[in-house]
Amino acid sequence: MLNWSLALLSAALLILTFPKANLAFLAPVALAPMLIALARELRPWRRLLLGWVAGIVYWFGVCYWIQFDLALHGGISNFVAWLLFLLFCLAKALHLAFFALIAGIFMRRPWAVPAVAALWVAIEVTHGHLGFAWLALGNAGIDMGIPMRLAPFTGVYGLSFLFVVMSATLALAALRRPRRELLWLALVPLTLLLPRMPAAQRGSDTALLVQPNLSEDAEYTTQSLDDLEQHLVEVSLRGVLADLANRPSIIVWPEVPAPLYYEEDPRLRKYVGDLTEATRAYLLSGIVAHNEEHTPLNSIELVAPSGHAVSRYDKVNLVPFGEFVPWPFNSFVSKISTEAGDFAAGTKVVVSQVNNHRIGAFICYESVFPDFVRQFAHGGAEVLFNLSNDGWFGKSSAREQHLEIARMRAAENRRWLLRSTNDGITATIDPAGRLRGTLPLYREATSTTGFGYISAQTVYTRFGDWFPIVCAVAALAFLIAERAL
Repeated sequence: MLNWSLALLSAALLILTFPKANLAFLAPVALAPMLIALARELRPWRRLLLGWVAGIVYWFGVCYWIQFDLALHGGISNFVAWLLFLLFCLAKALHLAFFALIAGIFMRRPWAVPAVAALWVAIEVTHGHLGFAWLALGNAGIDMGIPMRLAPFTGVYGLSFLFVVMSATLALAALRRPRRELLWLALVPLTLLLPRMPAAQRGSDTALLVQPNLSEDAEYTTQSLDDLEQHLVEVSLRGVLADLANRPSIIVWPEVPAPLYYEEDPRLRKYVGDLTEATRAYLLSGIVAHNEEHTPLNSIELVAPSGHAVSRYDKVNLVPFGEFVPWPFNSFVSKISTEAGDFAAGTKVVVSQVNNHRIGAFICYESVFPDFVRQFAHGGAEVLFNLSNDGWFGKSSAREQHLEIARMRAAENRRWLLRSTNDGITATIDPAGRLRGTLPLYREATSTTGFGYISAQTVYTRFGDWFPIVCAVAALAFLIAERAL
């Protein structure tokens, strides 16, 4: 019973670490109770079960909003939505189950601290490759000045490693292990040798972020869609006229729950052309495009001040159940998007020219993929834009969680990141991941915000997920060493 209590305590602490509770100070100790339980439990199948149950509780507590999305927007009953959500939790918990199985072996060895931390990172990086990624443990450190120094070098995974080192050391101390096994804690103050995150500065350029606050459930006719398109233009013009001293060089419309068919709608192209010519600004807009098979694409269109389209980016990383329904659920579950048929995935990262600079823009959920986002900066983007529609989350903590994730992407690449959303959280994020301003939730509003162009590339931007690879190799080496003893 003690082992079960310790494992469930870790699950609870991990849930409390992230929004809405947002008790980030728990991140360095959250895994300690579970690690104590794993060190005490000698039976492999029991360790596996401890980790699996704790993982189920964790995913249930952090991503409870998935059930709400499926029931409200997926066209299924509450019962089926709960069933699907529980299946999701059962599947995602396998990551923590596998961690628990191996970590219990490492916890009995003198090298427990680095081995357990390396194992955690090696497993954590697999979430995105195995169906769904969300909060890495390191995201909890977004407001911690010293741990955040790791982000431009190792990405978020360096912070995860650091937090697990601290949890493992605490667990060994509680188990009264020899002091020499605790010396790995000396890795923590070494982060002081890394460069500080950049100081807060005013941006040298200006953007207008538009938050239109459109209904997620509206059904559009030809007339109502035309009214909406004109309204978006009017809101943008009002935002520009409200601060003529800081005219924006770029206007940003978010991903919206409306069928904006820019490439197929001559009226919308005219409205957009009139807007860009009148404001002498570029426009970034979330749209629905189509490929050669006429399959819908979730896209971003960049339009020049001349009114001509410059480039289009098609979303590469689609959301399961949001933009496509995976087999075998496609026979009875509707995807959340209102487009007919599943979306098709884009195939490439697009970096676009704006005046004498280059920008990168990605869509919504793609912010959870560190190595994907850094490809925009690696390809030359000097500022990043995240166009999102977090309205599907309802009034849940998912909005704050998503913002926390996006902030880490800015810090990893030391880029300004401007985030335009349908109904919040629209935000300006500086190159250190600091929030420089947000718009209120669930309101139509615009934000005239400063930002800057940065061309220098961080270690993480240049080399991507090198650190998780090192951790995976190290974890394998520790496991081989264990087998050899």
